[in-house]
Amino acid sequence: MKILILGAGAVGGYFGARLHQAGADVTFLLREKRAAKVKAEGLVIKSPKGDAVLPVKVVTKGSDGGPYDVVILACKAYDLDSAIDSIAPAVGANTTIVPMLNGHAHFGVLDAKFGADKVAGGLARIGGMLGPNGEVLHTSPFAGVSFGERSGQSARQSLKDLDAACKKAGIDGGLNDKINQDLWDKWIMLTSLAAMCCTLRGTTGDIMTADEGEALMVETVEECRKVAAAEGFDPGDKGIANLKTYLTQRGSGFAASMLGDLEKGGQIEGRHVIGDMLGRARKYGIAAPHLRTAYAVVQAYEARRERGGLGKPTK
Repeated sequence: MKILILGAGAVGGYFGARLHQAGADVTFLLREKRAAKVKAEGLVIKSPKGDAVLPVKVVTKGSDGGPYDVVILACKAYDLDSAIDSIAPAVGANTTIVPMLNGHAHFGVLDAKFGADKVAGGLARIGGMLGPNGEVLHTSPFAGVSFGERSGQSARQSLKDLDAACKKAGIDGGLNDKINQDLWDKWIMLTSLAAMCCTLRGTTGDIMTADEGEALMVETVEECRKVAAAEGFDPGDKGIANLKTYLTQRGSGFAASMLGDLEKGGQIEGRHVIGDMLGRARKYGIAAPHLRTAYAVVQAYEARRERGGLGKPTK
């Protein structure tokens, strides 16, 4: 099985490295600058599960080495259009596309371009970022993936093969026959986390020190749950209780990557994660005051970033 991974950041870099270590045929599709660095220095992984410096296959054009059996999209949601252009030459008649993007909005775009039958559901659970020298810094104790058929039908062979490769590599998760529910479960968690971290400018532990911090987090989870329920994907009382426990841990250093991007003045996925959830709440007439506030916060940040106002003192 030939696997092409677009991107070598926290998601694509880490999971691609582990697949490569286990003997999978993995190629990374990267921009010129990133490709040159990885070719010269190898793909560098710093992780509690083991560090590595790996000589990996790298291309800068999707047409090189293709078509591929599986194409994994591991880019930010705001890079989707350019990602589609990049992978299109790598997609053949029997290629399966597995997007690992946040949110749900990307599915409609990918389905329109490639056909819904080619696009599986997929997500990653990992904490990480790129270090100052381009190394992949895995910062969480967990690192897992989930993928499967959005149609609910039996998994195609390429997904079964990808599952076997993940298990050989020691990657948690894998093939999931309830991928649609899992996608919603993650989106509830991520939206709640990003909304509160970006609004209150802190980790979950920081937020829990605020008098109203726990209440705000729990209420935000409930707003997102109502949207999921309206779409037919309520996680259930047990799932929500586990999520609330995880997001309200005292002293936790857990935070949304969106907060890190915001604090360094970078581009963020506000529209794709928080904005899309809020839009669905409005469609169903669901009151979502915390999502409204959070989305206004990130939109104001994006406006200021767009006009070059970040880092400049106010008068």
